[in-house]
Amino acid sequence: MSDEYYLELSENPVQFENASSVNNVFFDEANKQVFAVRSGGATGVVVKGPDDKSSVAFRMDDKGEVKCIKFSLGNKILAVQRTTKSVVSITDTKNANILGFCWTNWNEIVFVTDQGIEFYQVLPDKRTLKLLKSQSINVNWYMYCPETAVLLLSTTVQGNVLQPFAFKSATVSKMSKFEIELPAVPKPAKLSLSERDIAVATIYDQLYVMYLKHHSRSTNSPGAEVVLYHLPREGTCRKTHVLKLNTTGKFALNVVDNLVVVHHQSSQTSLIYDIKLRELDGALNVHQPVLPARSINPYKIHLTGDK
Repeated sequence: MSDEYYLELSENPVQFENASSVNNVFFDEANKQVFAVRSGGATGVVVKGPDDKSSVAFRMDDKGEVKCIKFSLGNKILAVQRTTKSVVSITDTKNANILGFCWTNWNEIVFVTDQGIEFYQVLPDKRTLKLLKSQSINVNWYMYCPETAVLLLSTTVQGNVLQPFAFKSATVSKMSKFEIELPAVPKPAKLSLSERDIAVATIYDQLYVMYLKHHSRSTNSPGAEVVLYHLPREGTCRKTHVLKLNTTGKFALNVVDNLVVVHHQSSQTSLIYDIKLRELDGALNVHQPVLPARSINPYKIHLTGDK
């Protein structure tokens, strides 16, 4: 890699058919798999992962548009959501709408609805599900961290009160809820925190919720910030780090080798932060980029038929 770049893409990209009117594309964060579903699965489902061993191809009956599709860990069981009322054999959700689902183990699955969560054990031999735990709570959206098996639910009207749950060996634990501090409180109250502005990651073996705090037009803030909330398994979640972006616009977040990488869309550059290099501002650790902003090393994907 050239000295003028800090970051580069993998030399082995996952290639798949682009999304179209007949082909839907999904990504499963837990297994790092891309699903290309043609015609609702009737003309084929192609699953590709980081290596050839995780590639699978099969067909299934076309019973309508696929909204979500995921394998359990180890590709043991496939779950497919086609409507807001059913996933696989789950059909009775009363008046709730299914927002999505997450595999927490090879035979354990949690369904997230707008009225709470339902945690099941899958019994393949009996082709049935056993309810392990349910929790009623109003949910706006959810986010799942597969590395730690922690599920984050957005609650309240503004969406900024987050309720985490931890899953392990057929058990679920309700962790302490916490509030994301919004730059401004709308009146009347409305949903103000989006899942696009939240990421969950493990940094230096600790779980953090990262909040992309955009510049408020009513303040003289020099730019957006990434606020890190430390989320322990037990105890209270606390705001511990602030990453100064010194600019505004659209951003994306990644964590690579314990470094937080913030990608800035309009400038096509990336900023790198190390939370171990810190400067105290009261109780908070404030961080500037450890290096000047640079673009990712350009990479050309050679498609079939290219010379």
